[in-house]
Amino acid sequence: MRRHKSRLPFRLAVVAFAAFAAAVFVSDAFAQQPPVRVRAEIVKIDGNKLFVKARDGAELTINVPDNVAVSGIVKIPLSDVKPGSYIGVSALPEPDGSQNALHVHIFPEALRGVAEGHSVWDVRPGSTMTNATVDQITAVGEGRTLTVKYKDGEKKIVVPAETPIVTYLPGARDELKPGAKIFIVAAQRQPDGSLNAARISVGRDGLTPPM
Repeated sequence: MRRHKSRLPFRLAVVAFAAFAAAVFVSDAFAQQPPVRVRAEIVKIDGNKLFVKARDGAELTINVPDNVAVSGIVKIPLSDVKPGSYIGVSALPEPDGSQNALHVHIFPEALRGVAEGHSVWDVRPGSTMTNATVDQITAVGEGRTLTVKYKDGEKKIVVPAETPIVTYLPGARDELKPGAKIFIVAAQRQPDGSLNAARISVGRDGLTPPM
């Protein structure tokens, strides 16, 4: 009887450790999941939780810290894109190898070089994202053709006159309110299905971030 009692704490310790290890495994598995991009409208706010409706109609819960970083997205004229500007362009590839721009954003100087390169994107099926420095600009009617360079190459970007051109400005947490349109480039999915986001971009004056 005495022997049985002496083993009970050990067994409980084994069970507790197994449960802890399982929890760590699940947590690590979710931490290793790729970041999730979110394009959505804020529906409701409850403390540090944003309840949003995504572009595809999905209802999501976004957890944000007290010090969540907020950037405002504002429209600017195409003429603000100049040689030397560090830009991001979502686009659709053309048969001639050029890229037809869906949007252009100018990065603040502090973000020069961020995510530099050319890769697939998901704003539309088959779209791409190019983060690069503008080398040359050619006027084509009211639009522009940009030659941009990045560390591994260069691209020719055709920018029609109606293409949304935007930039980032410092924002504030109080801009996260019902009705605001947001873009999150890298949210992390949690075991309960919610998403964690440390940084959010919000369109100003009713703007839907075009990224």
